[in-house]
Amino acid sequence: MRKRSQRSRVVLAVVVAAALGAAGCDAVGGDSPAPSDSAKPSPRPTPLWDRSPSSVAAVGDSITRGFDACDVLSDCPEASWATGASPEVDSLAVRLLGRTGAERRSWNYAVTGARMADLPGQIDRAVRRKPQLVTVMVGANDACRATPSAMTPVTEFRADFEDSMRSLRTALPKAQVFVASVPNLKRLWSQGRTSPLGKQVWQLGICPSMLGDADAVDATANLRRNTVQKRVEDYNKVLKDVCAKDKRCRYDGGAVYEYRFGTTQLSRWDYFHPSVNGQARLAEIAYRTVTAERP
Repeated sequence: MRKRSQRSRVVLAVVVAAALGAAGCDAVGGDSPAPSDSAKPSPRPTPLWDRSPSSVAAVGDSITRGFDACDVLSDCPEASWATGASPEVDSLAVRLLGRTGAERRSWNYAVTGARMADLPGQIDRAVRRKPQLVTVMVGANDACRATPSAMTPVTEFRADFEDSMRSLRTALPKAQVFVASVPNLKRLWSQGRTSPLGKQVWQLGICPSMLGDADAVDATANLRRNTVQKRVEDYNKVLKDVCAKDKRCRYDGGAVYEYRFGTTQLSRWDYFHPSVNGQARLAEIAYRTVTAERP
């Protein structure tokens, strides 16, 4: 009796094992294959654009230096839209890094009067800091010459910007770049010409191609201003096109050009450069562009 019972159990075990094998079951359960390294989910790729970079370097011209924002005919980098510490501006660096972080990990290499031809040299200095984000605002001085014929040719403007981007990529392949459009100079003339003091300061040589003979509205003056304005638009197209070829570059989409600076946003000394309030508006534009989910 005991032997028959043992034989029955052995037979049952064999039948169950055969059934399991036919069903393709394994230790994991069901018909799933055993886990392997190849079946593990791959880590999420690092995005090309980091919306919260940990350091900022600024390059450009008088706008980024805060020229005429605090005192007449003087730089005021603490009011810079890009890296300034002024609480009235709440600069891009402060918004991204916090006030203490901005003091330690942001640098301003912009130079009042700089043109696009000066950008490669500024980039060379900026990359030594190894910033994660580089801000670029340059081009107004290329249009603001003694006469329209002295403006930087578009081909040269493009070549210098491309050279700057190549230098940046060679030194810092993963650095991000924010590019601001050139402001609407004709709109600034239209706003500032209402100020007698502003027009007096303009006579000292601020953007003569656009601001010279500020009250003249004859055909010759209008042609001159329209020629300068067309050149600004051409510069902005270059900034947009060159930036679009770099996956880690964001152009502001013409936001600075389109912004309607009122007298509150313009310096009370020259009614042309941004005031502290105007610098704050530029910081807002930059922050929106840098932190946007998509460009």
